[in-house]
Amino acid sequence: MGPMQPHVTPVDWTLVVPLKPLTRAKSRLTGAVPGVPLPQLALAFAQDTVRAALSSPAVRDVVVVTDDPLAARALEALGAHRVPDEPQDGLNAALAHGAGAARARHPHTALAALNADLPALRPAELTRVLNAAAQFRRAFLPDAAEIGTTLLTALPDTALSPAFGGPSRARHRASGARELDLPRVRSVRQDVDTPADLSAALALGVGDVTAGVLARRAADRCG
Repeated sequence: MGPMQPHVTPVDWTLVVPLKPLTRAKSRLTGAVPGVPLPQLALAFAQDTVRAALSSPAVRDVVVVTDDPLAARALEALGAHRVPDEPQDGLNAALAHGAGAARARHPHTALAALNADLPALRPAELTRVLNAAAQFRRAFLPDAAEIGTTLLTALPDTALSPAFGGPSRARHRASGARELDLPRVRSVRQDVDTPADLSAALALGVGDVTAGVLARRAADRCG
């Protein structure tokens, strides 16, 4: 017999995904994909992220916090629930607002804040991370650069208390959230802010929407 696996109590998660207006998204990718407008690329990332998240058996619901009407329609079409960014006070305020809306919909749900720019996200890897997070009141996963955060969780009746932006890994650790150290979950850590990030995500294998946008651009250049 192999080693005994730890028992994990099933937890239903509601994911809160923030997305700024597409016209202001992903400015650091300017010039990375010539001919592809950055709003189109940002929306493709978000669509692949939400689609993968909703495919995880651990995920009950996805709440997208955005004021962008195009993004709202596209992500609602995938099955997400859209909440307007009423605070209009930056990323963490949007996440706290989305967490409140999620708990209004599902009062006893566990929460996970997830970045919208994870185009290589794999449902199985996300499930593995959420199952590990279920062992702690609050937990987080650092990004691939090991400076920021791609996912922050809170069990039912626990405040999410997001502190995203810049060196959020250190802030989330200092806040008492448990840092998750898991193998083989690179797709949950690989957010895309820079051309190097995009190359890394492409090496992992991006979702159908992002792949389609890039394939059409390649075809246009060859045409």
